[in-house]
Amino acid sequence: MKKFKKIIATLLLMTLVFAMSGCGAGKKAKALTNGTYTGEAEGKGGLIKVELAVADGKISKIDVKEHHETAGIGDLAMKEISKAIIENQSVNVDTISGATIACEGFLKATKGALKEAGAKDEDFNNQKKVNLIQPEKETEQTYDVVIIGAGGAGLAAAVEAKESGAKVAIIEKMPLVGGNTLVSGGGLNVPNSPQQKAKNIQDSVQSFYEDTLKGGDNKANPSLVKILAENALDASKWLVDYVKVEFMPDRLQQFGGHSVPRALISKGNHGTELIEKLTIKAKELGVDFKMNTTAKELIVDEKGKIAGVKATNPLNQSLTFKANKGVVIASGGFGSNAEMRKKYNPEFDEKYLTTDQPGTTGDGIIMAEKVGANLTQMEYIQTYPTCNPDTGIISYVANSRFDGAILVNKEGKRFVEEMERRDVISKGILNQTEGVAYLLWGQEVEIVGNMTQVHTDEYNKMEKSNVLYKVNSIEEAAKAFKIDVDTMKATVERYNKFVAEGKDKDFNRRGQILSIEKGPFYIQKVKPSIHHTMGGIVIDENARVINKDGKAIEGLFAAGEVTGGIHGTNRLGGNAVTDVIVFGKIAGKNVSK
Repeated sequence: MKKFKKIIATLLLMTLVFAMSGCGAGKKAKALTNGTYTGEAEGKGGLIKVELAVADGKISKIDVKEHHETAGIGDLAMKEISKAIIENQSVNVDTISGATIACEGFLKATKGALKEAGAKDEDFNNQKKVNLIQPEKETEQTYDVVIIGAGGAGLAAAVEAKESGAKVAIIEKMPLVGGNTLVSGGGLNVPNSPQQKAKNIQDSVQSFYEDTLKGGDNKANPSLVKILAENALDASKWLVDYVKVEFMPDRLQQFGGHSVPRALISKGNHGTELIEKLTIKAKELGVDFKMNTTAKELIVDEKGKIAGVKATNPLNQSLTFKANKGVVIASGGFGSNAEMRKKYNPEFDEKYLTTDQPGTTGDGIIMAEKVGANLTQMEYIQTYPTCNPDTGIISYVANSRFDGAILVNKEGKRFVEEMERRDVISKGILNQTEGVAYLLWGQEVEIVGNMTQVHTDEYNKMEKSNVLYKVNSIEEAAKAFKIDVDTMKATVERYNKFVAEGKDKDFNRRGQILSIEKGPFYIQKVKPSIHHTMGGIVIDENARVINKDGKAIEGLFAAGEVTGGIHGTNRLGGNAVTDVIVFGKIAGKNVSK
C-alpha cells in the first residue's frame, strides 16, 4: 500500500470536498508538549498505528505507520481526516461513510498519541466539531452533461464527455469515488492484446464474443455483446495511452468461462489503479465532482427530454443540476440492497453477504424506471464463489484458483471444475456440507501468481482469523478444517496423477493444471457472496436508455452495472471492467453531441 501513498494523497485532494474553516472552539486546552508520539487501535482490517508530531504546542503532522484497511477506501479516509485534524487542531471529526470503522480506529489511535503528548479526555470533548461536508453555495447549477455515479463507468463517461468539449459534473452519493470498480481485481478482458501476442496466445474478437454469449447462456443482447467485444482493445489502448493506466506487462489472467487468457491486470492486482488514473484525468480536464450528493430524481422538460437531476446532500440542501445536453446514469447495480434483490429474485435475501460497495443500492435503476425506462433481466443476480465466509468480501488470495489451486468439500473431494463459470461454482459450493468449500494449493501454484504476497494484508487477516492456514503437509491441511484426511490425501494423489498425464479426467479442467506436491501448502475456507446484478436499464448500441415502447428517451444515457442485457444470466470474470470502460466512453461521447 505504501507504493500508492503519493498518488492517493493527490486523489484525495481532487475527489473529496470538505469544510475546513475556522480554528478550535470551546475551552482552551493545555498546550501539547513538543515531540513525536505514537498511538494504536483496532480498525476494520486490523491494527492501526499512527505517529503524531507536535511543534509549537500544536499538531503538525500525522503519519499512519501501519494499517490493514482497504486500498482506496480506509486509507483515503484516514488521510483526509488527518488533514482535517491538523487544520482544525481538533480530533472531534466526522467519520466518513463507507469507512466508519477504519475512521473510528484511526481517531482512537490519534487520541492515544495525543494523550502521550499531554492531552486529556476533557480536552477532546471541548474541541470544535469538524464537519467534513461543505454546503453548496449555489443550489441550482447548470452543466452540459450531468453524470450520476463516480465509479468506472461514470468516470469514463466524464472524461469522454469533457474531451468532447462539454461542461461536466459528476454526482456521487458516497464520500469516495470508485464504486465497485475500486474494489475489483482490476481485470480487463481484451482480445488481441500486446500481452497475448507476446505469449503467442491466439485470440479474436469473435472468440471473446462467443465466450461472453455462452457464459450468459445466450440470454444477452448480441448487439451489445458485439459492441463490447469489438471495442475492448481500443478501450484498453485509451486507458494506457490517454488515461495512463498501468497494466502488469507479464500478467494475463484466464478467468472462468473464457477459452483463453485475455484479462489484462492493472498494477497492484486491484481496481485502485484504474480509479486513481481516471479521476486524475477527469480533474485535469476540469470535471466538477459533487461528492456526498445523492441523486433523487430526473428532471423531465415539457418536451419529454431529460434536462437534469434533483439531488440532496447530508446538510439537507435540495440541489438542482440542470443538464443542457443530457444525463448519464452510471450508479451501479443493486447488490447491497437486500430488499430490491428479494423483489426480483427471492432466493438472494438477507442471508447473503455481498462483495459490493455500500452505495450499490439500485438508485439509478429506480429513477430511470420512473421516467419510463424499460428494465431487463432483473432476476439474474450473480454470486462470487470464493469469498471470505466471515465478511463476505471477495478474496484475492483465492485467485490462486486461476493459477492452479483446487476446490474440495468437507469430505475432501473435488466437486466442480475450478475454471467453471462463477454461477456454476457458487451453486456447487452451496450444495456442499455447510455450504462452504476449501481451496488448496502448494508451491507449484503459489510461485505463479504469488497471491499470498501480492495480497499480504488480506492473507494476514485471514490467517489471523483462521480462515486460511499455511501448513507443511496435506494431512495438516485437512485437519485444520476437520476435513476427512484419507479422502483428501487420495484426492490430491489422484489430481497429481492427472497433472502428470496432462489431463484432468474428473472435471476436464481448463487452463494450466499444476501438481500439489511441494510444501508449504495453503488451505482457505471460501463461501459465495452477492457480487453482480446482471439486470438493469435497457440501452441500445449508443448507450441511449430505451423506454417500454422500444424508443430512446431523449437526453438519457446509461453505462455500467446499472444497465442490463450485456451479460445475460451470468457475467464472466473480467467483463465488468471492460463493460464500464467501453460503454462509459460511448455514453460520454454520445451525450455530448
